[in-house]
Amino acid sequence: MMTGITPINPMIPGLGLVPPPPPTEVTVVKEIIHCKSCTLFPQNPNLPPPSTRERPPGCKTVFVGGLPENATEEIIREVFEQCGDITAIRKSKKNFCHIRFAEEFMVDKAIYLSGYRMRLGSSTDKKDSGRLHVDFAQARDDFYEWECKQRMRAREERHRRKLEEDRLRPPSPPAIMHYSEHEAALLAEKLKDDSKFSEAITVLLSWIERGEVNRRSANQFYSMVQSANSHVRRLMNEKATHEQEMEEAKENFKNALTGILTQFEQIVAVFNASTRQKAWDHFSKAQRKNIDIWRKHSEELRNAQSEQLMGIRREEEMEMSDDENCDSPTKKMRVDESALAAQAYALKEENDSLRWQLDAYRNEVELLKQEKEQLFRTEENLTKDQQLQFLQQTMQGMQQVPTTWH
Repeated sequence: MMTGITPINPMIPGLGLVPPPPPTEVTVVKEIIHCKSCTLFPQNPNLPPPSTRERPPGCKTVFVGGLPENATEEIIREVFEQCGDITAIRKSKKNFCHIRFAEEFMVDKAIYLSGYRMRLGSSTDKKDSGRLHVDFAQARDDFYEWECKQRMRAREERHRRKLEEDRLRPPSPPAIMHYSEHEAALLAEKLKDDSKFSEAITVLLSWIERGEVNRRSANQFYSMVQSANSHVRRLMNEKATHEQEMEEAKENFKNALTGILTQFEQIVAVFNASTRQKAWDHFSKAQRKNIDIWRKHSEELRNAQSEQLMGIRREEEMEMSDDENCDSPTKKMRVDESALAAQAYALKEENDSLRWQLDAYRNEVELLKQEKEQLFRTEENLTKDQQLQFLQQTMQGMQQVPTTWH
């Protein structure tokens, strides 16, 4: 009987060194495998390889058939434990068993042993030998673990996608507070502040769209709308300032471009002077070549700058011609008329706003009058009820007096 495993070539697939099954087109020469209690002999290489069923998902269990009749669970564990950690062996009374490994890749190493002839020790007894058939087995535990892993991966993928969506989603707008007189007073102050106007106008728009305007709050909302309208002049002034800055930047750019073009002209003049025969003859051939290349390059750049500057000047001339047309008497009259119309429109708006404010105050006064009249009526009704009750009590007292006399 052999004791221990004889050294084997690590490049040749064997127990404990079996890599995943190689491609089918590559022929692998299997060698004899010696174990402590048995010996495994490979099948004839001319025979076709053993067939296997389709691999179930998450398979960690193999079916091992063709075991010797005298093979014990310890011998089976000794043979297949070198393929990987064994979690369970279910041996049948017949010549087969099921082996469950800890990981899926260990099954591939066990499949490699399919086709080997197993002999226990050095016995020639028929009950001590058998041809192994190793195949994938479908186990409920394997499928359940595989399903759990798939669900876990799906949860992780959903979580990753949600994090990605949250990262790419634009930030939510700030919450709009509910209307109250206190919040309206604070909002009116914010509307007057240029730095907080954008935030305040959003709140005002939300309140109006929610329908917070009623007879009591109309004056407060009107004053806030009036404050919003006062920012129109500020925005127009800001626009005019930016337009002036843009015109100044254009003028600075044009002046800088003119200076650059002047320096290009001077550089080209230097190259032209160098190409004259009086100076040209003193330069070497390589120096002349470099000067000629530099001159051509400078002329191209100068022409490009000149065209750009001419384009700017043409645009200015077109603008000036438009301004001259506007300066004609009819245009001037139209401009004056438009200015007067704008002034009249502004006065009309101011007059309308004052009139609406007066109407609002009148409505408020009428509301106060109605409340006062209602209160007076309730007090008058109370006094009448008290007088009526007093008269009833008096009449009852007068009716009781004659009965006492009798």
